[in-house]
Amino acid sequence: MKKLVLSFVLGLSGLFFAQNHQNNPQSNHGNKFEQLGTILPTPNTYRTASGAPGKEYWQNRADYDISAYLDEEKKNLRGSQTITYYNNSPDPLDYLWLQLDENEHSSINNAGYEQSSTLPTVTTTERLTLTALPLQDNGYGVKLHKVTDGQGKALPYTVNKTMMRVDLPKVLAPGEKYILKIDWSYNIPNRLTMGGRGGYEHFPEDGNDLFTITQWFPRMAVYSDFQGWQNHQFTGRGEFALVFGNYKVSMNVPADHIVASTGEGKNFKEVLSPAQYQRYLQAQNASEPVEIVTLAEATKAEKSRSKARKTWVFEASDVRDFAWTSSRKFVWDAMKVHIKENGNNVMAMSLYPKEAYNLYRRYSTRAVAHTIKTYSEYTVPYPYPTAQSIEASNGMEYPMICFNFGRTEKDGTYSEATKNGMIGVIIHEVGHNFFPMIINSDERQWTWMDEGLNTFVEYLTEELWDNRFPSRRGPAHTIVDYMKLPKEQLEPIMTNSHNIIHFGPNAYAKPATGLNILRETIMGRELFDKAFKTYSQRWAFRHPEPADFFRTMEDASGEDLDWFWRGWFYGTDPVDISIDKVTAATADTSKEPEARTIEYTIDKPQEHPFRDISKVRNLEDKSLSFYTDTDKEARDFYYRYTRGEEKVDTTKNYTFTVDPFEKLSAAEAAKYKNLHSYQIDFSNKGGMVMPIILEFTFQDGTKLQDKKAAQIWRMNEKNVSLTYHFDKQLKSIQLDPMKETADIDESNNFWGEIPAPSSRFQLYKQKTEGSARGGATGRLNPMQAAQKK
Repeated sequence: MKKLVLSFVLGLSGLFFAQNHQNNPQSNHGNKFEQLGTILPTPNTYRTASGAPGKEYWQNRADYDISAYLDEEKKNLRGSQTITYYNNSPDPLDYLWLQLDENEHSSINNAGYEQSSTLPTVTTTERLTLTALPLQDNGYGVKLHKVTDGQGKALPYTVNKTMMRVDLPKVLAPGEKYILKIDWSYNIPNRLTMGGRGGYEHFPEDGNDLFTITQWFPRMAVYSDFQGWQNHQFTGRGEFALVFGNYKVSMNVPADHIVASTGEGKNFKEVLSPAQYQRYLQAQNASEPVEIVTLAEATKAEKSRSKARKTWVFEASDVRDFAWTSSRKFVWDAMKVHIKENGNNVMAMSLYPKEAYNLYRRYSTRAVAHTIKTYSEYTVPYPYPTAQSIEASNGMEYPMICFNFGRTEKDGTYSEATKNGMIGVIIHEVGHNFFPMIINSDERQWTWMDEGLNTFVEYLTEELWDNRFPSRRGPAHTIVDYMKLPKEQLEPIMTNSHNIIHFGPNAYAKPATGLNILRETIMGRELFDKAFKTYSQRWAFRHPEPADFFRTMEDASGEDLDWFWRGWFYGTDPVDISIDKVTAATADTSKEPEARTIEYTIDKPQEHPFRDISKVRNLEDKSLSFYTDTDKEARDFYYRYTRGEEKVDTTKNYTFTVDPFEKLSAAEAAKYKNLHSYQIDFSNKGGMVMPIILEFTFQDGTKLQDKKAAQIWRMNEKNVSLTYHFDKQLKSIQLDPMKETADIDESNNFWGEIPAPSSRFQLYKQKTEGSARGGATGRLNPMQAAQKK
């Protein structure tokens, strides 16, 4: 058997695009402002055209009772679980799908979504794998020991990579529930060498481990009205689609470990020391973080190796997932946070090793508190009893618990970048409690619906943390470098999670930037915030899809935003609006207006000379009667004129005079004496339409701003011109002065040499008499001409 050395590098994969259909692709109009009706799914009784859940909306549910045993020495986790699955759908189900996400680490049961690879120039032994063909089992992934029904009767099942199908002995009818029992185990991977969201980290200095137990039990897949079973494989990127339920979980761990998890601890009095339990009670009413497990206690525990064991018990209601952490290294602090929107008192908590103490002790729990309070204002009130940040050199989220980075140097100091990065990741991961833990989108399919929306509210929250906070994602100018990339390196936001090349910019930054542009530049803060809150309220504890978001934002605001969704989410065109030319002119008020003489002939009868097929058939149909045949009072001069019974010379030339203007008075002329007029010509070089935002600077140093809505491009998506009239002379024009549209080329956004006036236009006062529509025109009509004969 030959053995080859293979290095794995990120490569290109096939792309799936949500198509941006164009109705008039060869035209300069009729594409960018067309509605999304041909793209969005058809509304129904489950999901309405307004973006709200329909009257027959449903979703299934799964409750879990799990017992877990953590073997620290063998790095093994085993568990036994009971799932109660509720079929609330209108469909009979004859099998169930579950997720075995830990198979991601298996050499034989992973999803098999390979990346293109090449020989490295530099690599490490940890990144190399000796390739043995056929593939050998590396010992990782879920081992299923028993799969039975509620009475212990074995059930047939099939494992397909990271998914597991369980065949039911009889159809699970609508409205029924089914009890499923599974015993399983798996070897816990070293997260820092094997990658992934869960696993363990080893600290060689003190010989301890920090366990992050995530995606750790067989979890029910989502069965939905819009897709059926979501049983796409877990590749490690596209995250999770999960159902809500209630959890009761017990974790048997070494007695000197501290455990934190989703939900509330139900036996803290038994597993904590008396002093620690008293501090826990104290923290429930504290306005600043209280150490429940102190630094001294954690440092002392690092040196112990208890042979005894403890069982921690936690419960959680209405959550879509459950994760936990265990280590003897943890310092634990907590404080109370009051959510005014619903009156909920939340325990904001942080657990962290001593390596993060100088950062986490000061900032983590405070950042947790700030996040859930701020998100509650912009979305829905935080409903859960706890919110926790765990320092684990990571960045990943689960209900009520998340894992973040933030360690100091060995002397306790840290860089500003480390501090700001830690605060940013805590806000981001705690914010995921709202997207997707409460507003429960399908991450496996649409990463942007949780990462993008969450990154947007993260930006709002960072701004309220510190006005000088260096947010990396959200401001329009921060997406420019990505949007400058060649088109073949870009894909629409509406692309499946597995197939995105530039994952961070596409799934996080571009949607967050787009929402910020909507809020600040297109809709305005008040209107946007109301619509965004409406979406959050409508879809809290439900399963929204992209169309539900797009439709709700329009329904709740009264704004037609299809052009924005089409361009920013379904397209790859960047924003690049250019000032191409500025023309100046002045007004001449000195001349008398000149009347115009117009020559004309008498109008011919208005009947079309060609008799179309409908007229011919109507005449042939003897059953039809015409009104003018039965009511002779409806016959007038023109009835006879059309039929040749009235004769008028339509070749004779006549004339009439048009005199619509009058000269300005001396006072009016003085008013416009210093009028300066400008025509500004713009071109849309990038393709994505945006509002035109201008800042005018005048020769006297004063400034004015103006903004034209994106609809200025609706008749011509490539070129528009705008005319302005000022009472003073322009010095320069700046397009997008606050960099709020993500314009990728600022070199064509400034015009600093205003030309001298190249022309003069006549300025008069409008006469009003005779201007009513349908009134006198000055022309002889056929009836008048007939009377003059």
